[in-house]
Amino acid sequence: MQKVLTKILGPTTFQKGFKKRVPHMRILKMQSKFLEVFLESLDKFGQLYGPKQKNGVLSYDRLENISELVITDEHPMIPIKKLFHPMQFTMMHFNEKGFEPDYSVIEKRVVLGVHPCEIHSLLRLDDVFLREPVDPYYAGLRENTAIIGFSCLPLENHLCISTDTDIVSEGFDLFFVNLKGFYLVWVGSSLGYDMIHEREEFFDENVTHEDIQMYVDWRKKRNKMFKKSFDFDSMPDIMDLSHDSEVWDHFGDKCLSCGQCSMVCPTCNCYNVTDVFDVTNETVGRRNRVWDSCMFVDYSLVAGGHNFRASRADRLRLWYGHKLKTFGVDYGRPGCIGCGRCVDSCPVDINVLTISEALTTEEVPKQ
Repeated sequence: MQKVLTKILGPTTFQKGFKKRVPHMRILKMQSKFLEVFLESLDKFGQLYGPKQKNGVLSYDRLENISELVITDEHPMIPIKKLFHPMQFTMMHFNEKGFEPDYSVIEKRVVLGVHPCEIHSLLRLDDVFLREPVDPYYAGLRENTAIIGFSCLPLENHLCISTDTDIVSEGFDLFFVNLKGFYLVWVGSSLGYDMIHEREEFFDENVTHEDIQMYVDWRKKRNKMFKKSFDFDSMPDIMDLSHDSEVWDHFGDKCLSCGQCSMVCPTCNCYNVTDVFDVTNETVGRRNRVWDSCMFVDYSLVAGGHNFRASRADRLRLWYGHKLKTFGVDYGRPGCIGCGRCVDSCPVDINVLTISEALTTEEVPKQ
């Protein structure tokens, strides 16, 4: 990735990312009592980020102190994409002579407490932003960010076992599985090894048969804790067969077109670009990028006033088509990672569960 960035941005545009990370996979053991001290030591690799309470809401944010980190089974409502595909930022500054890219959003970071499904979501965003033409802002943020994953147990609306995103085997530098009194630690990259070596006295290479059995038992127990599921594997075919289903009209009549589903979905990546001019000099300004949503009525509005998806039913069909079929066809990975945020957030109960059930049974829910 570094070669691609240098080609696009030049060698000195922003801070050089972590050295090339060679994939590794090794499992170590660490006693739980060492966790906080070890995580705190990672600040030498970059600014620490992670889930924290901010204004009463769990949010991925900058950690001023390791004590702010909240390791929990709950997902922050706004997913980790905000750290790699920011809600709003300045892309460049311009005047009558030309423009200068603004890469100030990029910094060295270590993100702690990332759940498996969130790591899967980043792999899907990689498919979008790191293929040609490479997005230099996303690429720079990815190159300069280490991912420290943590296991979690399913809550009421977690669906990751249905989307096969409850376990992750790539996309992290370290991954911690919380067992009784200790963690099994998967080392996923050469950078992860560098981190381990900083406090190697905390880690034990002797993973016993008893430890392995505890992990197997934990997996079995966790799998039984999922309360909701859906037949994800059948959805691509069902989406093809249901293009003209009355289900879309039913849910379209309910939809508020608020875009909440897009904002909280970890794999939604649409954005708009706007130019903001200096009020005192119209030849000077900046170009901003801001999140957008295909659920907004103006999203498909084109010159001449035509709107390709003027109806809410059409927009819903497009959105769920991307999540349940198109993304998988285009990139080989499905667009839904089973986090359950759409279930938690939609005020009128339109989500991957209600949509898939209605399409599968061809019965619209009663009002």
